[in-house]
Amino acid sequence: MQSEMRKSLNLILKQFSELDYVHPEDIPNIDLYVDQVTTFIESQLSSLKRDEDEKILTKTMINNYTKNHVLPSPDKKKYSKDHVLTLILIYYLKSFLSIKDIQTLLEPITDKYFGTESELSFYELYEELVAQGNGQSKALIKDVIAKYNAMQNAFSDAPEEDQEFLRNFGFICMLSFDVYIKKMMIETLIDFNSQQRKAAADQAKEKKDKS
Repeated sequence: MQSEMRKSLNLILKQFSELDYVHPEDIPNIDLYVDQVTTFIESQLSSLKRDEDEKILTKTMINNYTKNHVLPSPDKKKYSKDHVLTLILIYYLKSFLSIKDIQTLLEPITDKYFGTESELSFYELYEELVAQGNGQSKALIKDVIAKYNAMQNAFSDAPEEDQEFLRNFGFICMLSFDVYIKKMMIETLIDFNSQQRKAAADQAKEKKDKS
């Protein structure tokens, strides 16, 4: 008989396989006021809510992101398509990174590509990230199933009535450890990129001072 945990896992993986991203072309081509931004993002990401009371984005959140230099300031109280794309990235990143780390990660990107007509637009950058993420979805599902199957052989010496609960607990711990390791790697890479950027800026300044 299939366990309730296995049924739940199958449902989660089915939902994950059906997840879609916010397509840049779905974002209005006109600049939006803050209430329009929150309404749009809420409608686009509502399926990701854990419960109905959760707020995907609020005006206070947007103001805090701007104040902490995570989000570029609006132009005359209006937000562009690049603002909306940045807010979507922030939404995903804030589930496991601090605001400071998000600011450190995004600042060089927004400095160079936000609102510019460079060879790589912010729009194209976002699309590339989504394409790469979609390409990894099958591998991620395969890894989750492998972890679940591996845990089904654990705790065989425990009382029979406790085995399913302990295996479910162990499966959650395995996923959590995976998240912890990846989070640690992400934070290390953010620090490395920040140090490299600072070193390059110091070198450029030293070169300018000598000229």
